[in-house]
Amino acid sequence: MRSHYCGGFNAESVSSLSNETITLCGWVHRRRDLGGLAFVQIRDRSGVIQVVFEPDDGVLFSQAEVLRNEFVVKIEGKLRARPSDMVNANMVTGEVEIVATSLEILNKSEPPVVPVESHQNVSEELRLKYRYLDLRRPEMQQQLLTRAKVTKAVRDYLDNEGFIDIETPFLTKATPEGARDYLVPSRVHPGDFYALPQSPQLFKQLLMMSGFDRYYQVVRCFRDEDLRADRQPEFTQLDIEASFIDEDFIMKTTETMISNVFNDVLDIELTTPFPTMAYSEAMERFGSDKPDLRMDMELVTVDDLVAEVDFKVFNAPANDENGRVAVLCLKGKAADVSRKKIDEYTAFVARYGARGLAWIKINDRDTGVEGLQSPIVKFLSPEAAEGILERCGAETGDILFFAADKATIVANALGALRLKMGEEFSLIRDEWRPLWVIDFPMFEEVEGGLHALHHPFTAPSVDSIEELKANPSKALSRAYDMVLNGTELGGGSIRIHDQAMQSAVFELLGIDEEEQQSKFGFLLEALKYGCPPHGGVAFGVDRLVMLMTGAKSIRDVIAFPKTTNANCLLTDAPSSASDAQMNELHLVKSIL
Repeated sequence: MRSHYCGGFNAESVSSLSNETITLCGWVHRRRDLGGLAFVQIRDRSGVIQVVFEPDDGVLFSQAEVLRNEFVVKIEGKLRARPSDMVNANMVTGEVEIVATSLEILNKSEPPVVPVESHQNVSEELRLKYRYLDLRRPEMQQQLLTRAKVTKAVRDYLDNEGFIDIETPFLTKATPEGARDYLVPSRVHPGDFYALPQSPQLFKQLLMMSGFDRYYQVVRCFRDEDLRADRQPEFTQLDIEASFIDEDFIMKTTETMISNVFNDVLDIELTTPFPTMAYSEAMERFGSDKPDLRMDMELVTVDDLVAEVDFKVFNAPANDENGRVAVLCLKGKAADVSRKKIDEYTAFVARYGARGLAWIKINDRDTGVEGLQSPIVKFLSPEAAEGILERCGAETGDILFFAADKATIVANALGALRLKMGEEFSLIRDEWRPLWVIDFPMFEEVEGGLHALHHPFTAPSVDSIEELKANPSKALSRAYDMVLNGTELGGGSIRIHDQAMQSAVFELLGIDEEEQQSKFGFLLEALKYGCPPHGGVAFGVDRLVMLMTGAKSIRDVIAFPKTTNANCLLTDAPSSASDAQMNELHLVKSIL
């Protein structure tokens, strides 16, 4: 029906196509009349081009007069260069135009509920309800086209590296991975349920046991959990696993892949190898296991400087092996931080468990304590105050923020405040800063028990079960996360390939032998039969594309996303099932 796409023309096209009849199909993007001429912009997924309807052809001109935004049309015409005074530098096709010779209206449109041709503010609810209109917007089309380029680039790279694309099941068995499963009732097995996978973790490990030593999959995954900007109940994951490898292989292979994707899609060079940072250092310096390196402000520990001060808020956590007193130095912004703003920051860190936020404004660095403004200065000796200022590199015009509590609370609170202030005061540089975070703890203590920080199939850094059991809370894992600009792009680990070690880890996690067999019996059985050393990584495709396109939410890079309540406003899902369907699935409707 069409001979060309709208966005494929420029000044050089005129010489080669000026004698050809061009046929375009698309939507009316905008229409205007000027000096007896009708100008209509036609849009398809490739872009927009201007079509001119001249009054010499009265019938054609009359047809053009009825065109309205979002009418679907087929237009034939000749390509020509625009007059120099009518070139539109803001359009890719702004140097050329089509002079129409025929017009066919393929379908009319009511005025669109979601404007396509303008940047009017429209609620996200309306955009999601009329998603097919929202997706017509050039911005949204570009983001989904970028997504397609990203997935093609990773497939091409992994194919060339000898990885094999293998699909794994969607209907599987529930596994405890720290979030809720979506359950699917079985008609033929009354009372039993499948679980939709949170990841293909166990299946990709089984593929390593099967001899497919390099696997990948762009796969849909599901989690029934609370949502936010970078979470969806169904999301896309780039899953990778390989055998007979170590951490260096996975990290080198995948950072080269990500670098190639940025180069191919955005023409941006990411320097490899990516730097590495231990988890403990990331938490100490940035208060986060996914540090944003685009700003210089860091957390500074001052436990030793305040351990003896006559201020219990400071000296108690400073003398507690699980406590910490840390400082953020906001450079040159003291005059911009009012008491009202300090109160806002205090309320903000309270969300992360902090019981308060002390502060000091440095009005005059050269006059020592006399040049400091704060309710807590009276509790600090001149030596302690000077030590804090020196360690923080504080100068006149700076303001210091203190958090004192358990080390995890201090890190979370000041880490979040660091990012908040970085955005508010434009401290974040416009650059790409990838890194690997490594040496994660094997376990974390939650309500008196141990939980796997990544997942229970991650290998510990120690070789013996005895050494792991001797001090599990201090054990490190062979895990690694790729972080870009404060966002975790992907995480992975070397896996446990020994049955005895896997059982020992399950035991430390409070999973007894009966539960091990019930939930993981097939895995433990498979580990008996010559399982090779293996490991892998999984990347969030939605997050990656969100970063690359500059979108604010992964919802803007998913064709048909859910709301933060996990609803699909377009199709009105989820919805109730009929009594007949419930009976067939052996389910009983709740009376609530």
